[in-house]
Amino acid sequence: MIDKIFLGLGSNLGDRFGNLKFAVDEINKSDRCRVLRSSAVYETTPYGEIKQDNFYNAVIEIETALGFFDLYHFIKSIERNAGRDESTEKWGPRELDIDIIFYNELVYSGESLTIPHKEYANRDFVLTPLLELALDYKHPVLRKKLSDIKFEPTENHILQKTYESLL
Repeated sequence: MIDKIFLGLGSNLGDRFGNLKFAVDEINKSDRCRVLRSSAVYETTPYGEIKQDNFYNAVIEIETALGFFDLYHFIKSIERNAGRDESTEKWGPRELDIDIIFYNELVYSGESLTIPHKEYANRDFVLTPLLELALDYKHPVLRKKLSDIKFEPTENHILQKTYESLL
């Protein structure tokens, strides 16, 4: 199994916490994936200009036997099973959003997927929970531990910590 895989989770429709737990449960149901750790869950204001309800966001660390593109398709199927309509607006409301932030030391840029996630460091609702889990993780491009990187100030979306963990 490959470890040091970090996924960002978000939800702002329906039972937000339940949707994040659904993602964790679905990942753990697979015999090829396992959730290792979870950050706290944060209530956050939406990113972008679309008027919508607040999100719950968290980061999880997983291990998997899936290659990165198979993992991408797997998490997209979890989003669909949670009720996500892929035809909705970018940065619009959603039952569940799952993004690959890091996949071990992989650096990849394709049409539908970029690893490391290209916007993670600009979003406090990803960066704050990620740093709870990954201070010692070595960034695959910068070749420094996350704890040693000076991140530029991000927009402030975090309102409060709502739960200690998804596990």
